[in-house]
Amino acid sequence: EILSFIRRRPQCHFVRHILYFITSREQPTRLRRHRLSTTMAFKLNPSETALVLIEFQNEFTTEGGALYGAVEECIKKNNVIENASKLMNVMRDAGCSVLHVPIAFKEGHNEIGASAGILAGIAEGKTFTKDTWSSEFHPSMAPQPADLVVEGKKGLCGFFSTNLDFLLRQRGIKNVVLAGFLTNCCIESTMRTAYEHGYDVYTLKDASAATSVAAHEAAFEHNFGMFSTVSTCEEVAAAVGGA
Repeated sequence: EILSFIRRRPQCHFVRHILYFITSREQPTRLRRHRLSTTMAFKLNPSETALVLIEFQNEFTTEGGALYGAVEECIKKNNVIENASKLMNVMRDAGCSVLHVPIAFKEGHNEIGASAGILAGIAEGKTFTKDTWSSEFHPSMAPQPADLVVEGKKGLCGFFSTNLDFLLRQRGIKNVVLAGFLTNCCIESTMRTAYEHGYDVYTLKDASAATSVAAHEAAFEHNFGMFSTVSTCEEVAAAVGGA
């Protein structure tokens, strides 16, 4: 009876996770992998759905950016920029909200007080400096007049220190679709917070990138299913009626 109940609710990724563990004991490895990769159908109301794009800035996305080399392999393997740009246009046309979440620091990076970790590395490397090419959006991901640009991101989570939650709630958003950089850092931090704020979260495996393909895939395989519905750009486009 429990298994039947779970199978009737495949749209919940956590439920799918439970189903996988229940059935994995009796299925061969190849079949288990197929089960996890099966395309999932679901529907999203465009008026209640927002695409939240995290740090699609030249520092990450463009050759010449200080961090481009670190994420290049993952970007190219998953066709991240093209996928994200296409989905952004589809969701915008479908009537979804599109929010851009950049990070930038004044010259000198005095806003950062961390002595270790990724923020200390940003300060030391003088990356994402405000009003420079490095902090500008990738040309294909530039905000349009109807889009919203989130203000105040100085750390890892897209909510902490920003007006993201305010903007989402002002628009009556219930579904948050996440894409961007880095998969196992800012995307994961934002995903967890969005989940705890009560949003239904959707993470895009083919529109996010980490500093290695292994790290990217490990985050989705082991962590993301607990806090989001793991999906693809094609699935989300279909869900909002854009494909």
